Amino acid sequence: MYPAEIVIPMKEELTENGFKELLNPADVDRTLAEKGTTLVMINSVCGCSAGTARPGVLMAVMNATKKPDQITTSFAGFDIDAVKKVREYMLPYPPTSPAIALFKDGQLVHMIERHNIEGRSAQMIAENLLSAFEVHCN
Repeated sequence: MYPAEIVIPMKEELTENGFKELLNPADVDRTLAEKGTTLVMINSVCGCSAGTARPGVLMAVMNATKKPDQITTSFAGFDIDAVKKVREYMLPYPPTSPAIALFKDGQLVHMIERHNIEGRSAQMIAENLLSAFEVHCN
């Protein structure tokens, strides 16, 4: 488990912008049981999280005309049980972090894995998400 002093500033980059934390399996189940669309960002300490994933997801949410009903986050290597539960919902995709998933009525409808984040700009990630929001969000 990562030390809180490293993780908290990275969590706050999202939570200070409206992302609700999924801290345990019950949070995950309750959130994904709700009707509508839910964006889940599996945050991590890796450089691609800081360099492109977090900025890209924030850019998408801030600039979207159609937005997910809920924007949420859980931190790999810190919110261990919650991330494990989210990953069950992400099957058949293998565990990866960072990762960005869009659910509609509890079903996975769009997934961005780490290999879709590495080497891509924040703008490219935002554009990918904006396209998914246009299709799946109201």
